[in-house]
Amino acid sequence: MGRAVIESVATRAATLLDEESPAVVAELGSGSGELLGTLAAKRPIRGVGLDLSTHAAMHAARRFPSMSWVVANADRRLPLLNGSTGLILSVHARRNPPECRRVLVDGGFLLLAIPSTDDLIELREEIQGSPVDRDRVAAAVDEHSRDFVLVEQSTCKQRLDLDRDQLLKLLRGTYRGERFSESVRVQALDSLAVTLASDILLFRKT
Repeated sequence: MGRAVIESVATRAATLLDEESPAVVAELGSGSGELLGTLAAKRPIRGVGLDLSTHAAMHAARRFPSMSWVVANADRRLPLLNGSTGLILSVHARRNPPECRRVLVDGGFLLLAIPSTDDLIELREEIQGSPVDRDRVAAAVDEHSRDFVLVEQSTCKQRLDLDRDQLLKLLRGTYRGERFSESVRVQALDSLAVTLASDILLFRKT
């Protein structure tokens, strides 16, 4: 993921919120709470972070005690009331369109960030031998088409010079990372300039 996409999503999310009336903002796959914490520094919010990891939720609660951190599976029923949420965020995390629609207020927003075609392209080429492009935007739009309308699309990119330890941590956090972890190519990793790229999709509840 990277700091750039966190800042980009938080900045865009802040423009969707009333400056004087704190809204409930929920994040699916909130991890250590970095995104909601960044957003809260820009706008007053009542943040609710949902994550499967108890460790992540506890860590987020220590960092940002003014918000609520819930251990929950976003693939199932979200532990939120109908029409209780003004904005839902999901950055490289789980998605549940019907449940998001249920808990959002009328006209509420869903702001997603998904990996772009060139996300980690250098690392993927180094490990797999070729950069396999995969455009996820069309699938995400189709997945949400029954419950939401796409109102905006943008892309956020940053390029980082990473050492071996950073590359291994990044690889472990990616899809199929464990599958490649023992390969000769992984053992040969030293340092690499890597592109972190995300497509940012803003949906409105229909």
